[in-house]
Formats: sequence, C-alpha cells, structure tokens
Amino acid sequence: LQSSNSLKASYEDWLLTYGLSVSPFHMRWQTALFNRQFYNWGRWKPRFLYLWFSIGMVFGIVAMFGSVILLAKTLMQTLTQMLTEAPKAQNDRMLQVVVSVFSSVCFVLLSCPHQQVPGVNLPVSQLTYFFSAILISGVIHEVGHGVAAIREQVRFNGFGIFIFIVYPGAFVDLFTTHLQLISPVQQLRIFCAGVWHNFVLGVASLMVLFLLPAILFPFYYTGVGALVTEVAEDSPANGPRGLFVGDLVTNLQDCPVYNVEDWNSCLGDISEKSQVGYCLSAATLQQLSFPARVYRRLDGTVECCSNNSLTDICFSYSNNLDSHLHACLPARKVVEASKVCRTNIDCQKDSAPSFCVTPSLENQTRLIRVKHPPHIDTLYVGHPMHLQYTVSLSSFVPRQNFLSIDLPVVIETFCKYPLRYLISLSGALAVINAVPCFALDGQWILNSFLEATLSSLIVEKQNRELVGFLILLAGSALLAANVALGLWMVTAR
Repeated sequence: LQSSNSLKASYEDWLLTYGLSVSPFHMRWQTALFNRQFYNWGRWKPRFLYLWFSIGMVFGIVAMFGSVILLAKTLMQTLTQMLTEAPKAQNDRMLQVVVSVFSSVCFVLLSCPHQQVPGVNLPVSQLTYFFSAILISGVIHEVGHGVAAIREQVRFNGFGIFIFIVYPGAFVDLFTTHLQLISPVQQLRIFCAGVWHNFVLGVASLMVLFLLPAILFPFYYTGVGALVTEVAEDSPANGPRGLFVGDLVTNLQDCPVYNVEDWNSCLGDISEKSQVGYCLSAATLQQLSFPARVYRRLDGTVECCSNNSLTDICFSYSNNLDSHLHACLPARKVVEASKVCRTNIDCQKDSAPSFCVTPSLENQTRLIRVKHPPHIDTLYVGHPMHLQYTVSLSSFVPRQNFLSIDLPVVIETFCKYPLRYLISLSGALAVINAVPCFALDGQWILNSFLEATLSSLIVEKQNRELVGFLILLAGSALLAANVALGLWMVTAR
C-alpha cells in the first residue's frame, strides 16, 4: 500500500512538473513557454491594439444582441414548423440550422472554453482537416483573449491545449484578481476578443479561398478542366480504360468541365435528367446489332444483352411502326461515333434515316461518357453520385511536371473547412458564445456591459447583478429551448 501511494505521488508530481492534467474524457496541458511571445504581442503597437480590440468589443456586443434575435427567430420557425406541414426541402434546411446550433452548443458547454462541433457529416479521409480546423479555431480564439488581457494590464499566467474525448481545444490562464479590478469597458475588450478573432479568421479563410487561383497562378493554371487527384480502389471508374491520377477531365457527355464545380454540376444534371441517347443511322444500327433475347428487369426496364458482356449495352429506340424496339450494341462504337440526342427529330439532319438510340439501363443508372484527352474516353455505367464520391479532383493544373498536384488540394480543402466551420459555423460560434447564457462568453460580456451602461441608472451593484441574472436565465432558457426542440424534431421526423 505504501509503495502504491508513493508511485501515485510520483506520478502526480510528474504531471504537475510538465503542466499535465488527466481526468476521465479530458486531458490538458498548460505551459508558460509562450508567455514572452504573448507579452510581445500584447505590447506591440498599443494604439493599433486599442483600436483593434475596441472594434472587437463593438462586434461582440452586437453579436450578443444579434444572437438573441437569431435564436428567437429560429425558435419561432421551429414552433411554426411543428404546427404546420411545410415542404420537405424547407423543413430540411431549417432542421440543418437547428442541428448545427445544437451541436455547437453541446461542444461549447462540454469542452469549455470556446469550441464547437459542426452539425455535418464528415468523411473519415478528411478528419485531419476537421480536427486541425477545430484546433486552429480554439487557438486563435484564446490568443485573442490572451493578447487583449495583456493589452489591458491583466497578468497572463499561461497558455494550454486540451483534448475532450477526441476534440482538441485551447485555453488561457489569466489572473482573476487583475481581471476584476479593471474597468467594465476593459473587461469587454477582453471578453469579446475571442469571438472577434474567430470572425476575423473566418473572413481571412474566405479571402484566401477566393484569391487562391491568383495566389497559385505562377505555378498552377485553372479553367482548363478538372484534374484527377485520386481514384478510390472500389470506384467504378477504376480500371484499364477508366480514370487515372493526372488525367484532365474536359467533358461529361456534352457538358463541358472547366473546374471541379463544373464536374459536380454536370453530374448533378445528369443524375436529375433522363438518360441521353445517341444518333445512329439505320444502316449502322443494322450492322452493329445482333439478335438477343429481350426480358424485363424487376424495376420494369428492359435488358436485351447477355449478362456476361462487358462491352455491349441494350439500347432502345423507336420508329414509325413500333415504339418499343431494342438492340444489343457495342457501347463504345455507338457513343464515340455519334452525337447526343433526346428524340429521333434531333437526328434527322441527314438524308439517311437515323434513330436516337437510348441505353436501356436500370433506374438511376446512367451511361456517362467522360472525356479526358489525350486518353481514350471512359464509358462509365452506374449511378452518377458513385462517380462523384469515388473520384477526387482539383481545379488547379501544374504548369511544370515537378509541381505537386496535391498541394492546391491540401490548401483548398484546408481553407474550405475554416470556411465551413469558421464562416458558416463561425457564425454559430459567434452566436453561441455571444448568447447571454451561463458558462459562455456571453455571460461575462453581459455582466461587463451592464456594469458599463447601468451603473448610473441602477446604483446598487446587487440590483445590477439581479438584472444580469434574469437576462442570463432568459438567454439560457432560449438556448435550451432551441436545443430541445431541435432534438425533438430530429428524432420525431
């Protein structure tokens, strides 16, 4: 027993020496190594920092009031949605907002200080970007608090990083007595600095993403197609005549592709519209087709080729006598030697009779011609979304062979997550942390704001604290109502 107690004491001393703290689901590390750097930042250009954090103070106060209005509006929309039958699309959009707010609240409350989980699904392959964005968000948030505190002559004890379950975050340790002695306006600059820095980080990420083509212009050019950067092993586009890393996709069917956005847009249109056909002359149709047994699939579509064929596809067409003709044809010869069509009228430009032959495929399945010169066209048969999800592309094409095709993807993807989590959900971070609610930044922003504005109207400090408590109670109830109703709608519908 004595040996066990000695070992425990040694372990605790070791943790204390290195600034580590370990508890169930939570581990944190605090250090004074960065104190000098924080003091350098806090004493750099005092007038600029005064203006910077004063703007942040105004932003934080506006965000506090705006958060209440936004949450009240969201609550009213949720209640209206519960009482009325709205279109599904509108319902989905509203639920997405509620779930995003709910998930943000949960993480802010659980892993305080000041982090959040966006309410979106995330591919496993992009978890690194996700957690990096979370950590950067937390560090920038806390740097804002720390630098603002030093600017206002509050003693800075240290900076740290924590992991709550699997989510990383950051925190700063300030001397509480100093914080309580400064004026309410000085406190506001400190308390609003975190939300303000997150907002600035989101805007900066947006600017980087917007200006990325110009930044990379000396090394990469854009607007010429979508460059394949990865093809999943289980992708239907993987194969000898499929897509390979380094291929430049320029067309999907008759839809031109100049960048990744065009690729996604074309696949969306192909998925929503019916399968296009291909013009084929009567003579060529007779020459290429061969007798085959026609039978119907379970979904009602028609098959007329052998299941063992890897090159032939059943095509349907109509003439003046019979509108339900089928022919088993070699897909590549039909597609590459023809123009696309919807009806026979689209093919009646030559004197020779022609037909618009359309692949007879299962529902939601499409035959898609992918052009990636100088290679032979890829003929993809399957659901368009499978092609979209299993092939990764970039809009940036290297000017020189030695340049990495992955670098722009890393930069672009890394910017997109701050965009998603610091622009669309940085708004949520600003909203949630600025809400006048217990345990959030909004609690301290509200208290300092009341001290700065109501001290002459309400002389007794105890009465001002009572007003603040009632507002915090109302804000907490508003936030809790949004979370509860959001959860109810997600589980009930």
